[in-house]
Amino acid sequence: MSRNIRVVPAILTDNPAALENMVRQVETYTKYAQFDIMDGQFVPSHSITWEHIASLPTKLTWEAHLMVMRPENYLQGFLQAGAKKVVFHYEATSSPQKVINLARTLGLGVGLAVNPETTLESFLPIVDEVDSVLFLTVNPGYYGSKFIPEVMDKVKELRSVRPEIEIGVDGGIKEANITSIARAGVDVIYVGSAISLQPDPGESYRRLLALAKQG
Repeated sequence: MSRNIRVVPAILTDNPAALENMVRQVETYTKYAQFDIMDGQFVPSHSITWEHIASLPTKLTWEAHLMVMRPENYLQGFLQAGAKKVVFHYEATSSPQKVINLARTLGLGVGLAVNPETTLESFLPIVDEVDSVLFLTVNPGYYGSKFIPEVMDKVKELRSVRPEIEIGVDGGIKEANITSIARAGVDVIYVGSAISLQPDPGESYRRLLALAKQG
């Protein structure tokens, strides 16, 4: 395929003591990662915070997936922690444009994440304001949630009307479905448990990347 598809490991934990081990492991097989951040309000689960990441030196270039209410309140902290980019949820704020503007002012890259039930029509007017769109292919907040295949119809639709936008998908992705997901026209595939919970995460990452490129 013509797109240079990427697989990005998603680091999700609520245990600060486990965070360093997860980060050091990811550093052995890739240079780029995503930290999943959860506040217990937008999604039921909690995670580590920007302060935990800031206290942990890393060679990784990274972005933060903010599964939080009022994401505008988190941007300064993640900038301080070293994020290259923040990805916030369309559903988590009454003013997505405000979040985008603040991220731009701070010099952060900014992506828009959308939950499975959110219609393309609702957020299409601001797609040109962001660097990427991230489709959640599960109901967010947990490792190992079930993949929702209907979301891929929206991926294909957005690709057809915005051929140049970076499109990512996140949730429920594994060896059995990653090739077909790649064929839908995505650029970035975020993977959690199918990498991190495997006996050899680095080998799982390389195998998933190879399968994605077959798409």
